[in-house]
Amino acid sequence: MKKKFYALSLSALIATSSLSFSPVYATGNGPDVNGNETVQTAMLTTYDEMAAFLKKEAVKQAHMGLEVIGQTVKGRDIFLVKYITDSKNPTILYLTQQHGNEALTTEGALEYIRHLGSNSKNIKEMLKNVNILIVPMFNADGAMGDVNFSLDNYMASGRHLTRYNADRLDLNRDHVNKRAPETRALHENVLQKYHIDYMIDLHHQGTQEDYFGKLTSGSVLAPYHPDVDKEVLLHSKKLAAVLLENVNSKGWGHVLKYDEPSTNTSVASNAMALQYGISVMLFEMRGMADHSYEPYVLGQKSNGYIIKQAFTAIDATAKAIADGTINTADPAVYDNLPEQHYSY
Repeated sequence: MKKKFYALSLSALIATSSLSFSPVYATGNGPDVNGNETVQTAMLTTYDEMAAFLKKEAVKQAHMGLEVIGQTVKGRDIFLVKYITDSKNPTILYLTQQHGNEALTTEGALEYIRHLGSNSKNIKEMLKNVNILIVPMFNADGAMGDVNFSLDNYMASGRHLTRYNADRLDLNRDHVNKRAPETRALHENVLQKYHIDYMIDLHHQGTQEDYFGKLTSGSVLAPYHPDVDKEVLLHSKKLAAVLLENVNSKGWGHVLKYDEPSTNTSVASNAMALQYGISVMLFEMRGMADHSYEPYVLGQKSNGYIIKQAFTAIDATAKAIADGTINTADPAVYDNLPEQHYSY
């Protein structure tokens, strides 16, 4: 049966697929690939399924806007999902799948969009006080493996997914030169058009990062460039503190500090802070859906808790901005966070 993401809630997705929250994976330490497993990508939402879901929700949800901000190298529309009640509200941007093989970031974002469509009293109250922007599947060509170079050495069974765009550019190293059409679309039609206060750049990392023997479910990093404004950095740390306290309170959440900080001005976590004064946080979740390097790829039995982790991160930060608790979040939670270990 062809999978239709919009027909399933997260709980239904878990119940009707191989995704599992079984006790074996309760701590977020689901199995990585050891050369014997088959990694399936068929359960991941395709670009066409995502586009159909977004268009359906835009009709269904009175408070949701849907905008095409540009096209990829291969001509796929790049979508911006908008919940803007009052332009004076603080605004947060969630960016997913800059790297096309980091797919569960998009799955979590789509589940959150579906959640906002439930139109509950709490959601209505939240949306009165925060503006939410979501760019799901930013690198759609890479996510579909529709690229101008070979992916024959990639591991997944089914469609391949790659980090790069169709022209083999890393979009998360293109936020200064803006050579790719995807990057230009994001900057010209989102970052320069909307007043954005906060941003979370959602990614995946490898499978074996740990902290004294316990595998991490993810890691966070505030802007690392020394020229970032102090207030921007402070609010980035507060954003991280909200995420950490909410995700790490789960039985499967074990988020540490990212262990490869960079001062590169072309990566989003620095570029958005330096160019636009946005308080931004990098959030790296465990395991990738496909890669040519085995230690980066996580078996699909871990998909359930990773999707839920992305959903929790988005939901918790949006709520904290809406109710103002972001302002009382303790930046020391981030400052005192240990770095994870890179163990392979």
